[in-house]
Amino acid sequence: MSLSESIEEFVSERRFLISVIFPAVGAVMFLGSAEGILPDILSFNPLLILAGVSVMRLPLVAGLAPVTDRDTTVALLAVSLYAYIIEFVGIKTGWPYGEFLYEIPLGPMVSGVPIGLPLFFVPLVLNAFLLATLSGFTSIRNRLPATVAAVLLVDLALDPAAVSLGVWSYTGGVFHGVPLSNFAGWILSASISTLIIEAGFRNIDLESRLLETDYMLDDLVSFQFLWGSINLYYGNIIPVVSVLVLSLALWRTEKFNFAFEES
Repeated sequence: MSLSESIEEFVSERRFLISVIFPAVGAVMFLGSAEGILPDILSFNPLLILAGVSVMRLPLVAGLAPVTDRDTTVALLAVSLYAYIIEFVGIKTGWPYGEFLYEIPLGPMVSGVPIGLPLFFVPLVLNAFLLATLSGFTSIRNRLPATVAAVLLVDLALDPAAVSLGVWSYTGGVFHGVPLSNFAGWILSASISTLIIEAGFRNIDLESRLLETDYMLDDLVSFQFLWGSINLYYGNIIPVVSVLVLSLALWRTEKFNFAFEES
């Protein structure tokens, strides 16, 4: 059995653990850290954060691995490089996301930028791209705006929750501590990243892979459980609604059944 097949088997047999239990535990640990309940060694522990996020990314890795070729690899590396560059520019200049600062380290940091940034950034765009594809937006003309819209829904949930937790902070935030310029910045970043992904994935049959793989969007499910519950705890109503809209879109793809059925 190849490494790709081993990862697929591991993920398909543990969907509930990866996509429900892990984000639920993550939400409890984030909230426990923010409320000062956890001991210092566990509170916002960067290694635990990286480990937990890595596990929740496994469905995405397992789903894409069999169809990954040179072009897709180059595209993902390009999006990762873009993430580093735009994050560095953002920290130093406040453009395009607004002035912000990481209040806790998300693993090793270089010049204020997490080394593991692609682990956080790239899947957000990829999940939105896959959701748009599975929802029937299969040409660049309609998939680009659909992907950007999905990314905005993701960020509407992510940033307010992270600010509420104290993971990072903005200067002059008006929407749950987040400036409106942040969302304009995400439109820019999502558009550029989506165009790169479109170029790299143009020669693979992504639709067929999505249809035959039940767990391929489970990483997006993890996101909803994790950040949806944190926003609910803090009473961030609009972010919770954005999670519900994402849940509805995912439910319509008929891939939202992992909690009750084994693959």
